[in-house]
Amino acid sequence: MTTLDKTASTVVPLHPLLAARWSSRAFDPDHEVTGEQLAALLEAARWAPSASNTQPWRFAVTRRGTAEHAAVLGTLAAGDQVWAWAASALVVVAARTTGADGAAQPWAVYDAGQAVAHLSVQAQAEGLAVHQMGGFDRDRLTAVLAAAGVTPLVVVAIGLRDEPERLTEPFAQRETAVRVRLPVGELLLPVRPQQAG
Repeated sequence: MTTLDKTASTVVPLHPLLAARWSSRAFDPDHEVTGEQLAALLEAARWAPSASNTQPWRFAVTRRGTAEHAAVLGTLAAGDQVWAWAASALVVVAARTTGADGAAQPWAVYDAGQAVAHLSVQAQAEGLAVHQMGGFDRDRLTAVLAAAGVTPLVVVAIGLRDEPERLTEPFAQRETAVRVRLPVGELLLPVRPQQAG
């Protein structure tokens, strides 16, 4: 496992699982994620909160070396395929954006995002890295999924971190770059008080 430490520099202390989490592109091509680890990640996602407990998230789990993994990999943007092939698993995250009655579920995408956040923290606890990718051919990925009524949202690469030197440029440089976030002050929105009456 790589010794690269990219723990976030925070203004107040965070839980170590959150502070240490970052999106690696360097995955060990010899590592195999265990069934127990995948079960834990999916269980963490399953227990995420959702609007009216609709649980709109759906997952397609593929392991490196399988035809399913290759099919999902082939839908990714070319730049992501360069490194994502080495991930132990590629997980497609999709959402059911309409209910069984045909009514829209307007919070489905938000809820699926929460499920992936839970998955990523559990992965950190398992000693695994995740990298979420939105660069994919939506039509091709939809065709790859053997399920109707779902909208693919993201593909998550899961595996063991490897040394950044294994990556080609520009990915090796991105792997070692300092993590940067906007300050909280720039994220806060003003609220206009309403006049009574």
